[in-house]
Amino acid sequence: MSMATADTETGTTVSNDIVQGSVDFRGKPSVRSASGGWRSSGFTIATIPDLCADQETHDSCVSQVKIVVFFCALYLIALGEGGFKVCLRTFGADQFDEHDPEESKAKSTYFNWLYFAISTGIFTTRLVINYVQENLSWALGYGIPWLSMMLALFLFLLGIKTYRFSTGGEAKNRRQTPSEETCLLLPDESSNKYRFLNRAIISCDSYEVEEAKAVLSLIPIWICSLVFGIVYGQSPTFFTKQGSTMDRSITPTLLVPAATLQCFISLAILFFIPIYDRLFVPIARSFTHKPAGITTLQRISTGIFLSIISMVTAALVEMKRLKTARDHGMLDSPEAIVPMSVCWLIPQYVLFGVSDVFTMVGLQEFFYGQIPVELRSMGLALYLSVIGIGNFLSSFMVSAIEIATSQSGQASWFDNNLNQAHLDYFYWLLACLSSISFVCLVHLAKSYVYKSPK
Repeated sequence: MSMATADTETGTTVSNDIVQGSVDFRGKPSVRSASGGWRSSGFTIATIPDLCADQETHDSCVSQVKIVVFFCALYLIALGEGGFKVCLRTFGADQFDEHDPEESKAKSTYFNWLYFAISTGIFTTRLVINYVQENLSWALGYGIPWLSMMLALFLFLLGIKTYRFSTGGEAKNRRQTPSEETCLLLPDESSNKYRFLNRAIISCDSYEVEEAKAVLSLIPIWICSLVFGIVYGQSPTFFTKQGSTMDRSITPTLLVPAATLQCFISLAILFFIPIYDRLFVPIARSFTHKPAGITTLQRISTGIFLSIISMVTAALVEMKRLKTARDHGMLDSPEAIVPMSVCWLIPQYVLFGVSDVFTMVGLQEFFYGQIPVELRSMGLALYLSVIGIGNFLSSFMVSAIEIATSQSGQASWFDNNLNQAHLDYFYWLLACLSSISFVCLVHLAKSYVYKSPK
């Protein structure tokens, strides 16, 4: 699948995240159930083109029709994934009472282990499903996720009577009868910000105005996080492209697929989340006396700082790869394998995985916890949009730089001959942009006032 197609599919998923998060009037369980059905249907349809190709009547299968069916399946999966991603996280977090100190502490742990579970699934996919699709059957490769989704949907519905549910009436009661608890649902000093919105009190009640202020206060954080979304899109694209030009042999006959290197991201996440949750948080809590050890913005900032180190590492490794290619006279040989072990790429993958633990989980917890209660699905949709819009911005940047650097017949930064390209320049650019984002986020964190439910 081309980068443009992948970005479009990602964009569809993210757009649907926002739409389903904002119109979650049906309730999260029903959206979650419907999303599971859509995804299962998508995986079922995706098997049809491959099954058709295996029949004796292969010639009667119009290739254009198969393409249409396949892309319908992809967008059906994207449709289901949109509701699934938002409502799964929100509904799971809603099971914890934030007014109970013990449950509030456990909620932070929930976000850590939810990401651990998701990463386990990604790791399994990269090891098992990719092998099945490449070596056995694409139909079986889509059939296994279909079976997994059906099992997950069954288990989810099995526990439907044990879940906690929030009702829209609670939000209405807060507006009609403001209480001390209601006031604590929004930042304590929010009334001192965005004073121009106070004029709306004429047509809205004060609680609705404070809600609008709370949402507006999240926008600068969201904008600063978009750079991380751009960086996030590099591991499955340019990192993999780097690896494809390097020595990937384990034995004379065994070659490691370049895409398999992404497993190191999942491994880093699976290894570091238990360390973070069971070791780092208790130690930090003893110093800061905060339930989560550090604030969510401190966690996000730490992750962005680690992503800067990852980009710097990637740039230095690429500089060494280009030097090795130059020293061996391979600059004009795009198909040649540079005599440099692919293991040189492992540090940037590991750093990227550790930065995920801080930033991705931190963004989830931040947007869930700081947005008004009845907009929490929308809050987690904003978190997911950081990655989706980051993908779009990454694609735009690559296209713009491609045009700007290929003038006068020169090789662009992203030339098909990677030995003539300059991915190192692009990584340095991302490191600089991430540094600016980091500084801005630290500045915003100093003045940000958190909600303080009690």
